[in-house]
Order: sequence, then C-alpha cells, then structure tokens
Amino acid sequence: MTSLPSSFGLALSQLGDPRILRVLVKSVLVTLTLFILLGVSGYYALSAVLAGWGVDGSSTIGALVALLLTIIGGWLLFRLVALAVLQFFADEVVLAVEQRHYPEHGLTARRIGFAEELKNSARSTLRAVLVNLAVLPFALVLLATGIGTAILFLLANGWLLGRELQDMVWLRHRRDRSATAPIPAISRFLLGLTVAGLLAIPFINLLAPILGAAAATHLVHRRVHRRKKVPDA
Repeated sequence: MTSLPSSFGLALSQLGDPRILRVLVKSVLVTLTLFILLGVSGYYALSAVLAGWGVDGSSTIGALVALLLTIIGGWLLFRLVALAVLQFFADEVVLAVEQRHYPEHGLTARRIGFAEELKNSARSTLRAVLVNLAVLPFALVLLATGIGTAILFLLANGWLLGRELQDMVWLRHRRDRSATAPIPAISRFLLGLTVAGLLAIPFINLLAPILGAAAATHLVHRRVHRRKKVPDA
C-alpha cells in the first residue's frame, strides 16, 4: 500500500516536465472544448424536452431547470470525457515517466496504434456508461440519505478508473493476452478511488487524469520489477 502515496508523489513532482505539460495543455483544451459542446447541446436538448412537457424552456423557471440538469449531467459526464480524451495522449504521459524513471522498461514497450487506441477508448467508455447505468437505480434510492448517492458513484467509478489507468500502461508491455495484470486488485481500486475523488474537485479535476496515468505507470513498473526479482510472487 505504501507504494500508492509514493507513486502519486512522484507523479506530482513530474508535473513540471515539459512533456507532461504539453500533454496537460492538449488534454485540457480538448476536454473543455468537448465539455462545452456537450453542455450547450445538452442545454438545448433539455429545453426541448421540457417544452414537450409543457414547461417553456425560454422562461426563467424552464431555463433554470435545464441549466441545473445540464450541470448535474456535465458533472457525471466529465470523468468519461476526460478519460476518453486522455486515452489518446496516454502514451505520451507513460513514455515521459518511463524515460525518466524506468528507461530499461520503456525500450521494450510496444507502440499502440490509433485503431487500437480508439478501440480501447470506446471499450472503456462503454464499460463506464454501463456500470453507471447499472448503479443509477440504487443511486436514486440513496438520494434520501444525502451522501449515499455520491459515495456509490465514487466507489463504482473508483473501480472503473483503477482498471482503465492500469491498462493505459500495462497494454503497452503485455506480451501475452493471458498474462495477469500486475497491480493487485485492492491497490488498483485505491488508485481509481483517489483519482475519482480528485475528479470531483474543481480545477484539480483537470490534473487528475494526468496524475492518475503517471501514478499508474509507477505502480505497474514497480510490480513488474518485483515479479522479475521474485518469480513466484
């Protein structure tokens, strides 16, 4: 467990790396652009739905309801958008961390092509949508508790994120599809839970995907190195 805090510490210390900064700027710009487009589209779509229910979308009440629902929907979608965007820049983050801390491992990594990146991104996004839809009925029931809904979504997305972040690194080094994932389940869950928590904090959520990918790189390589030293571990 102690490797998780140190991995995040190393990830944080490398934020000033020009290669990481370039990825951060690109991912933030693309994420915000998509987020704004989705928000505007969602606002007008909700206004049209409200109009169908007899609520004038141009009225103050209709506009406030549409805006509120758009904000809530945006908060839930931000993680999906941010992680989907990061999938296309993940190689650059992982490579920057490997070149600085694990140069010998970086030399053996395989290059993931655009088609595979797109497939991985679509698969992880679909998985996230399905899991969130599955927990939605329970989340609605927990609304009465005030905090139960947020905790449920945090746990569900923590589980999802841990796997996604690990795969961003592991798939570059996996030679056999049957190979066991290197990060233990509990560490993977705590990794995802930490990033999910960071994604809920305004402004910090823009850094969260980059920090998560960098920390996952440290966790994967440390575990792989430990396996090589102790083959039966």
